[in-house]
Amino acid sequence: MITNTELEFKGNLYPTQVVEYRKDSDKYYFTSQNGVILEITILRNSALRFRYATDRVFEPDFSYAISPNHSRGYDEIQEDETDMAYLIKTSKICVFVDKASLRVRIEDLNGNVINEDELGFHWEENYEFGGNTVKMSKVAQAGESFYGMGDKATHTNLKGKRTHNWVTDQYAYSKDQDPLYKAVPFYVGLHNDIAYGVFFDNTFCTHFDFSHERRNITSFWADGGEMNYYFFYGPEMRRVVRAYTDLTGTPELPPLWALGFHQSKWSYYPESRVKKLASKFRKLQIPCDAIYLDIDYMDGFRCFTWDKKHFPDPKRMVEELEDDGFKTVIMIDPGIKVDRDYWVYKEALEKDYFCKRADGPIMQGKVWPGPCSFPDFTNPEVREWWAELYKDLLKDSGVHAVWNDMNEPAVMEVPSKTAPLDTRHHYDGHPCSHRKAHNIYGMQMVRATYEGVKKYVFPKRPFVITRAAYSGTQRFSSTWTGDNVATWEHLWIANVQVQRLCLSGMSFSGSDIGGFAEQPNGELFARWVQMGIFHPFCRVHSSGDHGDQEPWSFDEEVTDIVRKFIELRYQLLPYLYTMFWKYVKEGVPMLKSLVYYDQMDHQTHFRTDEFIFGEQILVCPIQEPNAKGRRMYVPRGKWHNYWTGEVVDGGMEKWVAADIDKIPIFIKSGAIIPKYPVQQYVGEKELKELTLNVYYLEGTELSTVYEDGQDGYDYKKGEYSLRNFKLTGKSKELIIQQFKDGTFITPYSQLRINFIGLPFKIRKIQVDNEAVTQKDVQLNGNNTIVIDKNFSSLVIK
Repeated sequence: MITNTELEFKGNLYPTQVVEYRKDSDKYYFTSQNGVILEITILRNSALRFRYATDRVFEPDFSYAISPNHSRGYDEIQEDETDMAYLIKTSKICVFVDKASLRVRIEDLNGNVINEDELGFHWEENYEFGGNTVKMSKVAQAGESFYGMGDKATHTNLKGKRTHNWVTDQYAYSKDQDPLYKAVPFYVGLHNDIAYGVFFDNTFCTHFDFSHERRNITSFWADGGEMNYYFFYGPEMRRVVRAYTDLTGTPELPPLWALGFHQSKWSYYPESRVKKLASKFRKLQIPCDAIYLDIDYMDGFRCFTWDKKHFPDPKRMVEELEDDGFKTVIMIDPGIKVDRDYWVYKEALEKDYFCKRADGPIMQGKVWPGPCSFPDFTNPEVREWWAELYKDLLKDSGVHAVWNDMNEPAVMEVPSKTAPLDTRHHYDGHPCSHRKAHNIYGMQMVRATYEGVKKYVFPKRPFVITRAAYSGTQRFSSTWTGDNVATWEHLWIANVQVQRLCLSGMSFSGSDIGGFAEQPNGELFARWVQMGIFHPFCRVHSSGDHGDQEPWSFDEEVTDIVRKFIELRYQLLPYLYTMFWKYVKEGVPMLKSLVYYDQMDHQTHFRTDEFIFGEQILVCPIQEPNAKGRRMYVPRGKWHNYWTGEVVDGGMEKWVAADIDKIPIFIKSGAIIPKYPVQQYVGEKELKELTLNVYYLEGTELSTVYEDGQDGYDYKKGEYSLRNFKLTGKSKELIIQQFKDGTFITPYSQLRINFIGLPFKIRKIQVDNEAVTQKDVQLNGNNTIVIDKNFSSLVIK
């Protein structure tokens, strides 16, 4: 039985007194005297949904954000009622609904407040557009911090900030400028070592105030639609983020080449320039897997066409690039040139697929081709048609991947930068204006693109990129942070943006390395590459209005540094691929801010620079010129300096030397880091062995290596190799146990194991409980042995 607990809310009691309560399966309904209905749905023991209807009417329940495969299920639910409140208790949390005001308080089972309403739900009728402005205000707990919200170009901790979600083409945006290209209305609150999350699933323009206007209040509101939000309880941040990511979904595994280094520019043309670019990468032995073609490959910027003057035989060119190890990625925008002789425009016009204004005419706006019309991607029939348009580019021309840009949608020469608000949309059978559909327009475009690419690159895996996004877009596409600038400040911005995107469910993300606008000097470019190789999506992209930005565009020293770090990226591909597998399987962010990594250490709550790459590599970019090193925060535990081998104790700031050819990189003690040989592109070399770098720890640490065919779908049939390692270190002994799963047979038969930081000299070796000689495992003076890949237990003393 739940104890009788009183609610002590302050403020206006609005909505009014609860007059009706009922339950229907996993849903609870509370109706107030003035017609507001609160619907609480139990999704999981620590995940709830809150919906509010005004005038006793809910809107149709439809969302583009929610994954159809998200988890459901919970233990027994207890219900109770006191004089003051209704109570709902799961095995993790207790929800109190105040009878007098419909306000909500959520506690853990020890009575600690996790989250509580201030005014709670309130609304105001919108007389200009109809519907309501809906708002929720909550009490900010003492010392509470806030994280998440997608690509915001500001401090990772949002305490004291106000943000807005309205996907916007922001060329050369600045620090703290808002809104940007993505609408991700999800945040994590952290106070008293307790983490929770809120996802406000409303596609209208939404606003969040994190104790900006009132220091003890946080609130979120939307210009229309419903008050509809999901609540996730941790108490660990990792549980919150994984629950949100499970709800909104994860992608399929990408082809491994998509995790390599990519080179792009606005624009590489004609064909001779593209071939010269490819040739120089191979001549200088700088690894690269993909070359991008921006809008100038098209005939007059008409999507799904080729400029035959500059690219006379696209199929041959793409084949020749592929023979040299390069995948070709092409740009497709949503704006379709108004031209009745242009087959795509003509088809869409005949099929009535373009967005229309409220009074009936087709919506038009200026983009690169001039006047354009825009397909309504919220119509499933239009998405199916759009997917089919990729047949010629992918199946016939052999292009490997597609990049969707300008899909906010961006419209030039109008103050709003986008479609007029009265533009109408199908919205999958729920007709609406652009006020509601704007934030998901780009998401639905890339969804259609993803379906087309997936169909026409089969049996290979699709790779798609988008600029605009709403929560859940990660199911279909990777993303980047848009038109940044070649400045040191933007290097800092890119760092916090990618950390924030990973925390917000969108791990497959990166920035335009070196900056899109303006021109970096060699030092800035080198420092950006050093950081960028640790971002899940790794691409140099720059504007054609400025200088060259290829790895060799500066001087020989910079070229050598860039090569060195790109080679490191390729060595770490099995580690990166394993990170991606964990993201897909478990919703684990591929990059982790220090607060995510160790929320109990309050020194991490305001750190922006350092991040954890995967599970066991600590990275701290150099973000100012002329630096010979920097002070950085090393999280608790023991860490090995990647460059020097020095073992340091964390939980404090340290000076770390890092001249132009290095950045601070530390490996967690006990980690087993897999590495491939350097390749000029994925698949260039047959793998003869897998290298494992083992970092000594007196204690226990778990590590994982996931591998499969690097492309295709056999991994979904069990054709994968999963190696789980358990390392146990003692003062004079190290034990490694291997637990294998999957039916994929790796091309290599042996493991080269490098022991780093051993406090003793190896004198005895035991493999699978049998003593072996040092000669049997080829032990050399560098503490390296070669061993059969299928061992179960390795003991060295």
